[in-house]
Amino acid sequence: MEQHDLLKLWNAKRQQIINAQMAPALVLIAVFVTAAFGKFADAPDAVGYLAIGVTAATGILAVISQYAAIREAEALLLDLNKIKDKSELAKTISVSRSYLSLTAIAVVALSLAVFALVVFAVMA
Repeated sequence: MEQHDLLKLWNAKRQQIINAQMAPALVLIAVFVTAAFGKFADAPDAVGYLAIGVTAATGILAVISQYAAIREAEALLLDLNKIKDKSELAKTISVSRSYLSLTAIAVVALSLAVFALVVFAVMA
């Protein structure tokens, strides 16, 4: 692949990571608003379990999608590093592997933390 194609693919992977956060964000907004108004306190336990399940399913699918995009972006960096006479942008992107690793760790860690907070908010 040529540099231009790899840079386009890099941007597509970044967009995929961002887009994968949209559905969980909407679910979290709904859970947050519902919890903020105390609606889970008066609801049957089954409703709380459903909210937790939907949040978990949405989050897990998003994490899988984001993690796949990160792995593909790491492979893309290997290809980008093989190109000679890279542009400044390509040079900067080609040394971004540590940021991708950090992103992968953050996606998993933050997802677990937010899920724990969802369980607490729904069941409290």
